[in-house]
Amino acid sequence: MNYFRIWVCALVVIGFGAIAGVAAALDAPRPEHNAKTPAAHVTESHHAASHPATTHTTPHAAKPTAHTTSTAHTGSTHTTAAHAGTTHSSTAHTALKTVPAKSTVHRSASSSTKTGARRTTVTTHRRHRYHERFTASSYAKGDIFAGDVTAGEDPVVRQAAIDAMGDMNGTAVVINPSNGRILAMVNQKLALSPGAEPCSTIKLMVALAALSEDLVSRDTPVRLGNYRMNMTQALAKSNNLYFEHLGRELGFERVHQYANQFGLGELAGYNIEGEQLGVYPDEELPASQGGVGRMCSYGQGVSLTPLQLGAFVSALANGGTLYYLQHPTTPEEAASFTPKIKRTLDIARFVPDLQDGMAGAVEYGTAHRLKANFHELPVFGKTGTCSAKGTRFGWFASWSDSPQGRLVTVFFLEGGRPTFGPRAAEMTGAFYQYLWDNNWFTAQVKPDTVWPATPLPEQAQP
Repeated sequence: MNYFRIWVCALVVIGFGAIAGVAAALDAPRPEHNAKTPAAHVTESHHAASHPATTHTTPHAAKPTAHTTSTAHTGSTHTTAAHAGTTHSSTAHTALKTVPAKSTVHRSASSSTKTGARRTTVTTHRRHRYHERFTASSYAKGDIFAGDVTAGEDPVVRQAAIDAMGDMNGTAVVINPSNGRILAMVNQKLALSPGAEPCSTIKLMVALAALSEDLVSRDTPVRLGNYRMNMTQALAKSNNLYFEHLGRELGFERVHQYANQFGLGELAGYNIEGEQLGVYPDEELPASQGGVGRMCSYGQGVSLTPLQLGAFVSALANGGTLYYLQHPTTPEEAASFTPKIKRTLDIARFVPDLQDGMAGAVEYGTAHRLKANFHELPVFGKTGTCSAKGTRFGWFASWSDSPQGRLVTVFFLEGGRPTFGPRAAEMTGAFYQYLWDNNWFTAQVKPDTVWPATPLPEQAQP
């Protein structure tokens, strides 16, 4: 019996020793593990809804390391200097501001019934999201087309623009790029206003300036953090970092010079009653607001009118002639229309480089919603979305190519959360489809007014 008791006591001692060894092993410090998160591609996203912030946490017994990534597609997401009250996006519905996540470790005193191992619980407090508030309405109040002067416009083109606009608050300007004639201008009060930030449509002008200065070609890969991108990809996806890089390489003086050459800061029209002037500033943005890089990726500090953008895109579409835009107000003025050239730009050899990226925007990039409404003809375009002082702006500028010639459109929207660049692109698709369904590209264009596909006038500046 004594031997039996001694044997039992020995087993108990051995058992307690084993348990103590396991507990000591569990309490021993472990090396920390730091996972690297790849840098985000900051672009003008084409996603319609924002993605909530997510927090990935690796629990460790010592110091837990919380790896947090936040993805909020706001059209064009800023990653550099502060905005000074302006949120820039090019396609998204929600702008988010976040505060860092905090992780705490709570150890449970309970043990497993089989192994005795302690549990470690990591509690992560997710980021708080603050949604940008918009005070403007995206929808029209009353008849926004009632005061328009329409007698000299093309009635089919005008109706196509009105139908495409629907109940959204905005304007559409349609231009014959071969002569500068405005075929339709709906909601003329907004079209002739002082304008708004151009958002990512400014990227077209920056790209053209960089090509003209031989800084890059359309295929030159530019390193942006841990990835590379060329101009075609950057235009299609509206990559902000790419154009901030080009802006810094160009410098403000050269950017300002090209902006003026392309028609920014001057009236686009010729004796168009009520036209107001958009502004390109004479000084660079402060470094705290992003400097010239921010001006070149979002157009912050710039005021662009739909007519100025339409005149510039018309020069791209026709190979380099910057026309004074003219808006006939009577059938007689339309019948006796005479083009007026402002200046000739030496850009014809660079247009195909831009055209690749603008085609990509429609095919697979930020303007792909256009293809849901229209795919009969090639369309080349650029979206833009940004906001300031409670109002969001949505831009889409484009030209279509047909056997009868090219047609330039600028859709510009003002409002709140439903307003953004891809919506303007979707409207443009509906506009082109209306013209197609009504045989405008063939029946409405008479033989004596057929436009050359890519005219290059030799006429000197008046």
